[in-house]
Formats: sequence, C-alpha cells, structure tokens
Amino acid sequence: MRILAAADTRFPIERANGLQTFATCHALAARGHVVRLLVRPDSVSPARDPFQFYGFPPESRLTVETVPGGAPGPARRARFLVHVAGAALARRGDVVYTRDAGAAALIAAAPRRWRAPLVYEAHGVAAIVAAELPTLLGRDHTAPSPAKLARLEARERRVWTRAEAIVTLTRALADDLAARYGRREVVFVVPDGARATPEVTSEVASEVTSGVAVAAYAGHLYPWKGVDVFVRALAQLPNLRGLIVGGHDGEPDVARVRSLVDALGIGERVEITGLVPPGAVASRIAAASVLVLPNTATAISERYTSPLKLFEYLMLGKPIVASRLPALAEVLTDEQTALLVAPDDAGALAAGLSRIISDPALASRLGRAALALSPQFTWDRRAERIEAALQAAARR
Repeated sequence: MRILAAADTRFPIERANGLQTFATCHALAARGHVVRLLVRPDSVSPARDPFQFYGFPPESRLTVETVPGGAPGPARRARFLVHVAGAALARRGDVVYTRDAGAAALIAAAPRRWRAPLVYEAHGVAAIVAAELPTLLGRDHTAPSPAKLARLEARERRVWTRAEAIVTLTRALADDLAARYGRREVVFVVPDGARATPEVTSEVASEVTSGVAVAAYAGHLYPWKGVDVFVRALAQLPNLRGLIVGGHDGEPDVARVRSLVDALGIGERVEITGLVPPGAVASRIAAASVLVLPNTATAISERYTSPLKLFEYLMLGKPIVASRLPALAEVLTDEQTALLVAPDDAGALAAGLSRIISDPALASRLGRAALALSPQFTWDRRAERIEAALQAAARR
C-alpha cells in the first residue's frame, strides 16, 4: 500500500511527537508499505538525517519529503495544508494518514470520490486540550476564545464524521469522541510503542542493585508530567537517588525543576541530564532500580495520553511506579505489571518507591511482568494495528 503521511512540524524535532511520527512511518515501511512523510524543513543547517537523528536503520520504502515553508505564521501553515490537500486530491497515496487535525479537516471537506481515503489519528478532544494546555505547560498564554473553541469543535466533528477511519491512542478517548460527535464505525484504538532493546533487556535484574538505589524518569518536564511530584517524593527518601532524563535548556521547565531540587536540598543526589538524543534514552535509564511515571490528574493524562516513556520502560524490564489514571491503566495493572499510586501525591509516590527498593522479590516480579508485556507495544505491533485501519479505509 502507498501511504501518504503528513506532520506540520520541523523535522527532525526533539519532541516526542517527532519520534512517534517517524517510528510509526518507519515501522509501516518495514512491513512492506511505501510511505511518503510530508514535513517542514529542519531548522538546523545542514539539515539532519531523520534516520540517524532518531536512531533507526535505513529503510528504502520510507521517504521524508520537506514542504517549503517560509517565515513562521499563518501563511506557512496555509502552504503546508494546501500542499498536503493537493497530494491527497492527486492520490499520491492509496490512503492518507495523519495526526494533523487541520490537514485532516481540509482533506475531509473534499468529496470522497475526489481524494484518497483518510485515516486520522486523534490525540485528544481538541477543545479540551486547547483549553487545558496553557495551564498544563505552565505557560503565560491567553486561554482560547469561545470562537476558537467553536472552530476546533466544528473541525473535529467534520473529521470524525467524514474520515474513512479513526485511530485513537486510548479507549477512553474513543469513548469521549463518540459521546461528543456520535457513534461511528471504523474506530481503532492503537496505543503508542517503543523500540525493543535486546541489548538492555537480555538480563533482567532479579533484585535491586546493591548500594544506593536509583529512581529514574525520562521525558518532558512540563508541570502536567508530574516531575515536581517525583522530586518531592525523592525528598522523602534519603536513601534513594533520582535521575531525570530530559529537559530543554531553552525552556523554563529545567530551571523550575532545578530550583525545586535546590529548595529541597537534594541536589547532591538528583541528576538532571537535559536533552538526550532519542536513541540514547534507554541506555541512560537502564541501570535504574525503578522507573517512574508520575503524571498529574488532568483530562489529557487521565484519558488521552499514551506516553512513549511508558513503553520504553516496559522494554527495559524494570519495576514501574505510575500514577493511577485510566489511560495508564489501559496498559498497566496494579500489583501485576506496575505499582499504581494516587496522582499528585508525593507521599503516595514515595511509599510506592519505598516498597520497590525495600522488596527485591516485588521489584523482580514487576520487572519481569513488564518485560513480558512489552512485545504487545513495539513499533512493529503498532504498525500492525494501524494496518487494519488503513485497509478498512481503503476498502471504503
């Protein structure tokens, strides 16, 4: 099948959305499909090779095609959307696959007989995400106006009703969209994935490493990710070191977390690495005793998120302590594949971490259960699930 994918972002990009897009396209190509990924040009000169940047082997069936953009702003966005819509109308693919709601809405506006079938990957209810995001990111942004929320609602309704197939990251998101816009056929729940890391998981630790135990977190440092909760939990556990892999020096989040670490007087036992290449994250956290997923309770965390780090954690065969949230509970089972604790509660997180580091048998059991679960969440398994959506769309 010829798949036309689109992501209106500079490429490659350091954020998780770039890795998720590229890894999904790479896995589809590796399964025999011809994938053309339309993106914006890299912001670095000379442009970086996405295969090298994300640490994936060459794949001749995957082509990354840059769309000339120009200066940032509405005109650049419009040029990208027109280019993608034109490619769909020209049927440069047997099916169009995108998580870009604007591109999906523009394509969906055309009569079906004029365009390639459309598969849209939803990452949230647009109006809810737009309303929550400024607060969740801790940014000083103006809340979206009622008119903007209404536009987002109309756009999402059009895509929901007119796309040939819908993919959602969680069952909860699929249910929320159906409740908002009406039940429809051809909806596929497809969580994110991660690369299998045999060089790391070939030997699963049977007990917590002797000496000072290490709890690790990997990912962005936005407030809604719960890193502040993790830091406060570490302050309650003087025999536990903390490793935080992530953080962009050009953003305020690193400074916020470092200030909290300093204020709590735990700087000597907490390391914040800053930005790490995507392919190097697993090796940085592989030696940890326990891995942490401390998301706070928000609509995005509770119902929409499918964090890449969750699946990276599974691949490492380490015990996991995570927030007890419905979206995470679609993957993790409390006391079986992880310990789930109350979100936004540093004391509850500290208690979960303490259980792991003081009980080697529990740590080993949870780590092995996580590793046993991991084959369900490789990028290849994700591509296999998406194939069903692509094939259903092509048939319609």
